[in-house]
Amino acid sequence: MRDAVIVEAVRTPVGKGKPNGSLAHVHPVELLAHTLRTLVERSGVDPALIDDVIGGTVDQVGEQAMNTTRYAVLSAGLPETVPATTVDRQCGSSQQAVHFAAQGVMSGAYDIVVACGVESMSRVPMWSNVPAGKDPFGPGVAARYPEGLVPQGISAELIAAKWSIGREEMDAFAVSSHRKAAAAWAAGLFDAQVAPLDGVARDESVRPGTTAEVLAGLKPAYYDPGFAERFPQIEWNVTAGNASPINDGASAVLITSGETAARLGLRPLARLHSFAVTGSDPLLMLTGVIPATEKVLRRAGLGIEDIDLFEVNEAFSSVVLAWRQETGADLAKVNVNGGAIALGHPLGASGTRLTTTLVHAMRQSGARFGLQTMCEAGGLANAMILEAVR
Repeated sequence: MRDAVIVEAVRTPVGKGKPNGSLAHVHPVELLAHTLRTLVERSGVDPALIDDVIGGTVDQVGEQAMNTTRYAVLSAGLPETVPATTVDRQCGSSQQAVHFAAQGVMSGAYDIVVACGVESMSRVPMWSNVPAGKDPFGPGVAARYPEGLVPQGISAELIAAKWSIGREEMDAFAVSSHRKAAAAWAAGLFDAQVAPLDGVARDESVRPGTTAEVLAGLKPAYYDPGFAERFPQIEWNVTAGNASPINDGASAVLITSGETAARLGLRPLARLHSFAVTGSDPLLMLTGVIPATEKVLRRAGLGIEDIDLFEVNEAFSSVVLAWRQETGADLAKVNVNGGAIALGHPLGASGTRLTTTLVHAMRQSGARFGLQTMCEAGGLANAMILEAVR
C-alpha cells in the first residue's frame, strides 16, 4: 500500500461567530475558496492535477447548503474538472475529510487530494439545519433512550462530574489555552499557516489578558432545573470561559502520495501514519476521544509515551482533562500553541485547523509523532497519528 503525506496546510484566521465578528461579512463559500486558493498558490501544484476536494461542514443549510465545497472550488478558480464533496461527522467533519483523502491516496484511488472544512457560525448559526418543532433523531432513538438525550453542554457537565473535574481546574486549563495561543502568535508560530483575509490576520477569540479570577466570575452556561433534577451529580461548572466559543473560519490540507510529492518536487510536512474512528455513549457524547486514542495507538503499534505532540479539540475543558486522566498523556505536550478555547471552534473547519496547527508545530519542534483527536456530537470521535518525514 502507498503512503500518504501532507505537503501543505493553511487556514484562515478564526473570527468570532457573531454578526460583528471580523469574518462575518464573508460568505462561507468565499471563506473556503480563499483557503483553497492559498493552498494551491503556496504549494505550487497544478490545480488541474487535483483528483478530489473533500470538505467538512456541519450545518449544511442556507449559505452552507448545496455541497459548499464544490462551489468553493469554483469560486477559488480551480478548473471545473476538479470534483468536490461535503461530508458531515459533526465537529470532526474535516478531520474525517483528512481520513477519507489519505485513505484514497493510500489505496491508489487518488494521487493528489485536498481535505478541508468551513463553518460560518455568524451567518449560519448552530442548529440552523433543524427547523423548530422538527425531530432529527426519530422514534427508534427515542425508544432506545427513553429519558432523552442531552445537549453537549450537559454532556460536558456529566463528564466533569464523572471524572471529578472541578471549576478551578477547568478554568486554569482555559487560561493556559489563551496564554499559549497568545505566546504562539507573539513568536510568529502561526505565520506560516494563516492566510490573512480582508485585512484580518489574527484569531479574534484569543484573550491574552484572561485570568482565573476573571473566569471565576462567569455564571454556569448550561444550568437547567430539569437537568439538575435528572442529574443531581452535576455541579454546574461549565461556563463560556472554559468552553470553546462560536466562530467563523476555514482550513485545508493538501495530501499526496510520497511518490507524487517526490515527482512534483513537493516537500512533505508529515506522513499520515494511522487512523481510527469510534462510537461512544451518546449521552456522555464527548468521551469518544478516549477509546479513539487507544484504538489509533494500538493500530500504530505505539504507546502514549511515543507521541511528542497532541492536538485534542478543546470543545470543553472537561473533555480534554478527562481524556488526559484516562490516557495518562503529558499535558505539557497537549495543544502546545493553544486550543479551541482560545483559537476558536468553527465546527466544520476545526478538523483541518487542528491538522494544520499540528503539522506546523511538529516541524517547528522537531517532533516525530503527533496525535490528533476530536470529540463529536452523537457519541463519535476521530483520531489519527502523523509522523515526521525525515
